[in-house]
Amino acid sequence: MSLRRLAPPLHLLRSFSTVARFGGVTRAAEALHLTQSAVSKQVKELESWVGVPLFERSRKRLALTPAGAQYEKAVRAVLAQLEAATLDLITSDDGGGALHLSSLPTFGAKWLIPRLPQFQLQHPQITLHFVPYVHGYDFERPELDCSILFGDGHWPGAHAHYLAGNDVALIAPRTRVADWPIAEPQDVAGYPLLRHVTVPDAWLRWGDTHGMDGLQPWAGTQFDQFQTMIRAVMAGMGLALVPRCLVQDEISAGLVREPLPGGGYRSRLGYWFCYPEGRNRLHTLDSFRTWLLANAEPAEPAPADQGGAPPA
Repeated sequence: MSLRRLAPPLHLLRSFSTVARFGGVTRAAEALHLTQSAVSKQVKELESWVGVPLFERSRKRLALTPAGAQYEKAVRAVLAQLEAATLDLITSDDGGGALHLSSLPTFGAKWLIPRLPQFQLQHPQITLHFVPYVHGYDFERPELDCSILFGDGHWPGAHAHYLAGNDVALIAPRTRVADWPIAEPQDVAGYPLLRHVTVPDAWLRWGDTHGMDGLQPWAGTQFDQFQTMIRAVMAGMGLALVPRCLVQDEISAGLVREPLPGGGYRSRLGYWFCYPEGRNRLHTLDSFRTWLLANAEPAEPAPADQGGAPPA
């Protein structure tokens, strides 16, 4: 078998991968700025080139064959790596260039942005472009190099480095202690418990940590961002469990208070810096990763069953 046959033309591979991603020729043609007939022709040409059917065809859509699915996964990785290498080459002359990243809104505002001036002083030649967080998990998007995500550090196809967030604080309104008399964990049961919509078991985990039964963890007001929940505590709506890295400023300023010494809990969830293998050698990403990890909190162990879903 010739080496030529083992290296199909790049434009055929790109059309194949795009059709696989969209599940049809029409949307793939729009994304590639080609006609539908041109995309169909390129896919058929690739199948002829490799001698293996890549799609099962029906009236409504194309579905990858098992061989096609395995091949598309490898092709996607190669294309991403090629794009990253090309970008690195274009921007490597002066050590500068752009880095496209996404971050959860509250973490970006409370933890990342206050530290970014330091990064800019150290790397003035690197420009950061923030991508809408809705695309934060889609590392196949060419405009996304890296993301700051919330979870347990495991995302398919991505490297992950812990930054902060597994130290969770119990916070209460700053009103007079006599108005919110909380002297021990059992006292918490007498107050409204605010909840984050995508970390629904936080109060259960808190109760397990402090040997506390009798909570009603599903009854409180529900929020979709930690920043909103912090504001709700400030307004006197109830108690909340919030990653300390997001609320330490409010605690230090007396805008909210911690009613119990050691009243939080340690979660295995946190904020992680994530990027796909294909972006691993970007010099801009390497500089940003080195700086981020120098600012990261030490990762401390947490109970193995501490769970939850990533917040929006």
